[in-house]
Amino acid sequence: MTLQLVQVNFKARDDSALGRFWAEALGWGVSSEGPGVTNLEPAGFDWPDPAAVCIDLVRVPDPETVKCRVHIELATTSDAHQAELVARLKELGATPADVGQGDVPWTVMADPEGNVFSVLEPRELYRDTGPIAAVVVDCADPRAMVRFWGEAIDWTVHELTDDRALLRSVKGVGPYLEFRRTPDDEVVWNRIHLDVMSDPVEDQAKEVARLEGLGAIRADVGQGDVSWVVLADPAGNEFCVLGRG
Repeated sequence: MTLQLVQVNFKARDDSALGRFWAEALGWGVSSEGPGVTNLEPAGFDWPDPAAVCIDLVRVPDPETVKCRVHIELATTSDAHQAELVARLKELGATPADVGQGDVPWTVMADPEGNVFSVLEPRELYRDTGPIAAVVVDCADPRAMVRFWGEAIDWTVHELTDDRALLRSVKGVGPYLEFRRTPDDEVVWNRIHLDVMSDPVEDQAKEVARLEGLGAIRADVGQGDVSWVVLADPAGNEFCVLGRG
């Protein structure tokens, strides 16, 4: 397998403003591929590298407000760090969010465009992930998702139950990819999706064919003539296989 999860893609009304929020939240640097596209990655980062899953923000005219099936969870190192991070995020424009979580030790918030994320209490599992502890995908069947994604990308399964699956880079670095069972698995247009890339990038067509053999299907989200290929996994989650450029 030569595919790696390289970034999380956000659709944004204002990619620059949302990029500034997330850059401050994560302590990362900001760059741009051109008008309407903002990239975030750690300072000195040599992309792509499994030590970090970067963030790519793309401006669209009016991204729908939907229940996102993908969200980010942030790591903290202590109770004091969690409290400080939550306070700082509020100053940056985040707001508390209620998704029915009840009384839990983590804090659920929404960024300035309404994308929900969590600030976790300190957990030993995430002590070495960097600022992003996990990228979480809601689904009806975590085992089914692992049957696809466990073959799709070069990541190791660390936990697998009926309710949750955890994957991480074979190098043991960077955030986890988590598939979490949720009762509502309606297929909706997602404001946030995953981007993967082949190594070498010239193997894009070969990897797309392999993914289709695993059960992925081509998806048309209005992308037009672009260098990436849009697919949907067996649960209907769109993702992109990046190409050169």
